Amino acid sequence: MINAAAAASVLALAVSGCGSTKDASAPAQNSGGGGKAGATVPLLTSPFWQAYNNYVPKMAQELGVDALPTVNANSDPTKLITDMNNLLNQNVKGMVVTPLDSAAVVAGLNQAERKGVPVVAVDVAPESGKVAMVVRADNKAYGVKACEAIGEKVSNGKVVQIMGDLASVNGRERSEAFRACMTTKFPAVQVLEVPADWKADKAASGLEGVLTSNPDLKAVYMQAGGVYLAPTLQALQRKNMSFPVGDPKHVVLVSNDGIPQELDAIRKGELDATVSQPADDYAKYGMYWLKKAMAGETFQPGPTDHNSTVVESRPGILEDQLPAPVVTRANVDDKALWGNNL
Repeated sequence: MINAAAAASVLALAVSGCGSTKDASAPAQNSGGGGKAGATVPLLTSPFWQAYNNYVPKMAQELGVDALPTVNANSDPTKLITDMNNLLNQNVKGMVVTPLDSAAVVAGLNQAERKGVPVVAVDVAPESGKVAMVVRADNKAYGVKACEAIGEKVSNGKVVQIMGDLASVNGRERSEAFRACMTTKFPAVQVLEVPADWKADKAASGLEGVLTSNPDLKAVYMQAGGVYLAPTLQALQRKNMSFPVGDPKHVVLVSNDGIPQELDAIRKGELDATVSQPADDYAKYGMYWLKKAMAGETFQPGPTDHNSTVVESRPGILEDQLPAPVVTRANVDDKALWGNNL
C-alpha cells in the first residue's frame, strides 16, 4: 500500500527522464484525464490475481482514477474480448487490461483504438495492436533468476519446469530464458518440461508423470506459484519425495509470484525461492500510466523515478519493466515485499 504522500509523489513524476512526453498531435477527446476507467483481471483462481484484483480499486482511488468494478475474464481469451467491448459500450475513457493470449487480445485493442480509448496492458504484452504502455516485469529475467537459483544447488541431473500458457508471451519468455540459461550455465543439467497453461490440474497431472518416470528428479521450476505450488507439494508428498530444504534428499523448488503462501512455504523449508511479481505495483502503475494516457500524453523509452525503466520491447510496444526481487530465507520477512503486507 502507499500513503497519501507517496501517492502525491507518484503523480508528480517528472516528465523529463521518466519516459513520458506530451504529444501535441494526440487526440484531445479526453485531455483532462477524466471519465470512467475499466479494468479486467484474467482469472480469480490464483492468489496472485486475487491480490491484484484487491489492489486495483485501492490504487485507482489513491491516484484519483474513477474506475468501474473489475471484470473477470475467467481464463477465457474470448470472454476478455467481450468484456473489453462491454466496457467500451459503457463509454469508458480508458482501460487497464490483463491479456490472457498475446495474439487474441489484439482484436480488443483494435476496437479500443477505433473508439479513441487508450489501453494499458498489465503483466502480459500483446503481439501487436496499440497500447499506451505495458506494465510488467522482465519475464526473461524470471526464467534466468529461477535457473540461477536452482543452479546454485543442482549442478547435474534432471530438473523440470512447469510452464505457463505458451500462447502468452510470459509463458514463452520464462520457458525460453530458463531453458537457455540452463544450457549455457549448467550444461550438465537436463531440463524436462510440463506444459500447464497456468492450470493447477495440468500441473498436477504433468508433474505426476514426470516424477513417476524420473524418481531421481532434483528440482522443479514453477512459473506460477499461485497455481502450481500446492499441486507440486502434494505430488512430491504422494511420491514420498517431500523433504525440507537442507535435507540431502530435498527436491529444490523455485517459483514465480511472491504470494503469501510462497513466503510461508519458504519459512517452513518447503520452497527454496520465489521471484516476487509486484501485484501491488502492477495495479498502481497500470492506473498511473492510464491516467496520463487519458489526459492525452504519450511516452518514450527511459528511466522512471520508481526504480524501473521504460523500454521499447518491440516496435511500438513500450514496457514499464518493474523490479521483481528473488525471495529466499534470507529476505523472506522483508516488509517491502507486497506478500508480507496483505
